[in-house]
Amino acid sequence: MSETFTVGDLVAEFLQHCGVETAFGVVSIHNIPMLDAIGRRNAIRFVPARGEAGGGHMADAYARIDGGLGVLFTSTGPGAANAAGALVEARFAGTPLLHITGQTATGNIDRGQGAVHDVPAQLEMLRAVSKAAYRVRSAESALGTLSRAAAEALCAPRGPVSVEIPIDIQRSALPRPDSFDGFALPIPPARTPAPALLEALVNKLAAARRPMLWLGSGARHAGEAANRLAALGIPLVTSWNGRGVVPEDHPLSLGPLNATPEVEAFYQTVDLMVIAGSRLRGHETRDMTLALPAHRVQIDADAAAEGRTYTTDLFLCADAEVTLRELADRLGGRMEIDPGYGAEIAEVRRASIEAYREYLGPYADFPNILREVIPRDAVWARDITLNNSTWGNRLFPLYGPRDSVYPIGAAIGPGLPFGIGAALAAPGRKTVCMCGDGGFALSLAELWTAKKEQADVVFLVMNDGGYGVIRHIQNRMYGGRNYYDEVLSPELEPLAALVGLPFERVQSTDQLGPAVAAALTVDGPALVEVDMAAIGEFPAYFAPPPYAADEAAE
Repeated sequence: MSETFTVGDLVAEFLQHCGVETAFGVVSIHNIPMLDAIGRRNAIRFVPARGEAGGGHMADAYARIDGGLGVLFTSTGPGAANAAGALVEARFAGTPLLHITGQTATGNIDRGQGAVHDVPAQLEMLRAVSKAAYRVRSAESALGTLSRAAAEALCAPRGPVSVEIPIDIQRSALPRPDSFDGFALPIPPARTPAPALLEALVNKLAAARRPMLWLGSGARHAGEAANRLAALGIPLVTSWNGRGVVPEDHPLSLGPLNATPEVEAFYQTVDLMVIAGSRLRGHETRDMTLALPAHRVQIDADAAAEGRTYTTDLFLCADAEVTLRELADRLGGRMEIDPGYGAEIAEVRRASIEAYREYLGPYADFPNILREVIPRDAVWARDITLNNSTWGNRLFPLYGPRDSVYPIGAAIGPGLPFGIGAALAAPGRKTVCMCGDGGFALSLAELWTAKKEQADVVFLVMNDGGYGVIRHIQNRMYGGRNYYDEVLSPELEPLAALVGLPFERVQSTDQLGPAVAAALTVDGPALVEVDMAAIGEFPAYFAPPPYAADEAAE
């Protein structure tokens, strides 16, 4: 006879069958049955965050680096609401994240009786910030609802999915489902391209003499196929969230230099651009004014991507890896790339990097110095900062498709918890997390989470004494009236001592490499502060190369 257990036990075992090894969140009255089951089973590591927002960002970063399903537990009502920003960011990033939250007892839902944590329309709130949201309405339907939610999070286009489980249902007893034996999520196979459209694309590429690939995050799993196409002589460029699909030191890679004046001019000589797994976001294309090659083909598993930003000559609704692999299989011996095309790519890359370095002034050597001391396989996590929005997203080379985490939605504050989640997803590798002092302060309590969990992360705080991006915008557009751009933050050295973190301070460029190298020798978290006032004024960010003077800031 089947063992009888509770829905809380069902949730814990379900996550194990999904391959989940680590989950994040905050324990609360409305999720204790589920977390009690996780604790008793001792098969999943639960990381108690200091807030639901921090836990959500940790789960997001963990999934981006691990490649599997991220899991966040929150309480109902205010707890679930606190996670809204993290769910929005996960949706921007296309992160497969399962958010499991509580709910008041079924007899109290939607009655406005003032039960603990009871808020009106919680499910509607979750639907607004998630790819989808569901409520478990009975113990018997719990497994089916969870299975649908997790599968939906993992199916393209990926994203966060929320499930609320009323507290009385969490406590309900039921037989252990027999379907757990041999369990698998109902995820359909990767979508293959229509044969006629694939043949049309093969013919277009075979006829092209100056083709190019644009790879996005939807092609992260397509590295082998993309490398094979590069071996045929096809160069590539990536979105900022699709970095490292092909190592950025590949001679035919422009990496994330997708919008410099040099690259934009080069696009006009390209006779066919194949866009795989990228939305061509407005944020990276100057709101779709970036002049791409005249002839474009798009490959995307999301049918709604067709025509959403740029029009294309041909659209294939298909998985990027499957399609690029088919192209590599069929194009062997058929490509006739213009002689000297590869040398042109190398020159465009050199000129773009040199222009950025010239613009960066006293920060010009930062990317190279850091790259020399940080291991090749390290994770590069960032917050929205002056430094990341210029050289961090563009000039710091990356070599793997799961080496990078940054806020796709351009919000400040996720960086610190990103660094923790990324580090826990990458045991045996180092994580370096670059934040500004303003964004770092927004998630400050999570430093204690990093310490408790011994996350192997170096926090690199670029300290300019406030919200530097805001200050630059005010200087450019608002007559230099710097209102509310300064915040009172703690001194970082005594803060590090309070938490128990090794600390280094950088006050000159030549101190950067040794300070970060020393921090990287630490087992667990360490803190490095860069005194930007001592280094020198950061150049006017609001209109850095390659952007027009009236571009909105990130």
